[in-house]
Amino acid sequence: MKKSKRLNQIPPYLFVKIEEKKAEMEAKGVDIINFGIGDPDLPTPKHIFKKMHEVLESKEASQYPSSKGEFAFKKAISKWYQKRFKVELNPRDEICCLIGSKEGLAHLPLAFIDPGDIALIPDPSYPVYKISTTLAGGEPYLLPLTEKNNFLPELKKIPANVIKKAKLLYINYPNNPTGAAADKEFFKKCVDFCKKNNLLLVSDLAYSEMGYDGYIPSSVLEIEGAKDVTIEFHSLSKTYNMTGWRIGMAVGNSEAVQALAIIKSNIDSGAFKAIQLAAIEALSASQDCVKANNKIFEERRDVLVNGLNSLGWQLEKPQATFYLWVPVPKGETSASFTKKLLDKCGILVVPGSGYGKSGEGYVRFAITIDQKQIVEAILRLKKAAIKF
Repeated sequence: MKKSKRLNQIPPYLFVKIEEKKAEMEAKGVDIINFGIGDPDLPTPKHIFKKMHEVLESKEASQYPSSKGEFAFKKAISKWYQKRFKVELNPRDEICCLIGSKEGLAHLPLAFIDPGDIALIPDPSYPVYKISTTLAGGEPYLLPLTEKNNFLPELKKIPANVIKKAKLLYINYPNNPTGAAADKEFFKKCVDFCKKNNLLLVSDLAYSEMGYDGYIPSSVLEIEGAKDVTIEFHSLSKTYNMTGWRIGMAVGNSEAVQALAIIKSNIDSGAFKAIQLAAIEALSASQDCVKANNKIFEERRDVLVNGLNSLGWQLEKPQATFYLWVPVPKGETSASFTKKLLDKCGILVVPGSGYGKSGEGYVRFAITIDQKQIVEAILRLKKAAIKF
């Protein structure tokens, strides 16, 4: 059996390897404290489940959905964007339903990248941006995100010959894996850059509802004229603890959204109707459940940051996401420190190098476990004399 050349260009998906390592350690009887994958441990709110039960057995729910999404769901998205961001979206051609935002992000390069084209991708970043560009025959050009530049890409440093071949610019704020936030001034710079250079701005806004200490994340589409050059991806996964439901949306520039819809219509048959109808309830009902979730994550963040700082780290509390981007102690690499935590403490984190070259020297903690486990993790670190 001869595999395609494109398959040989991509590594095994990062979180598959992590899950395999976790299973291996648990088989040995190790009690794992899992700060790995960003999968909320909190339940999907009851009113969303209730709506799902109501529609699940209807004849309509089991039939083929529209590949672009049910109009009622797209209308709910439009209303939610208007209420949340004051952004007007036409449900007919500026919104497309996704089987989770990962699916849409993975398919987008097929609509815009030809062999030899470049996608400008932050480094470190969610692996799908780079992998999907490669699968489409494109070339990822990595934009280093460092503490020095507040984990924002420095657009002025991109060479002119690279910009000339570029088609897409990816941004993701609030950011995975660093937890960094971006303001509207930065978003305006991105919009202006894309307009000047005829690029499509690809905004991954999966963590927009996870803000702490009064911080309220913005959408790029709030910038005047942004819709001319922007497609934005959003998901109900993190906002409503619906990761396994696989439901999200792409919104923004109608040409870009419809190009993605053409790819999707030839690959999948759309998201399950019943899930779309339950998602309408999530977007349209009271958002008190989101506030309650954020309070829990904020408390967990504080416990972990304070605990690590008591061991010598000097971490600031991230304003958003449920991730903590933690530098490794001197003499360690991302991989070696990840191994040490697992072997000595039974603590599973993600090596920063798995998100790109600029992620070296960090590990990512996801606070998707309860406070008791976080406290236990700090105690294990102290017992193993692991300090910064």
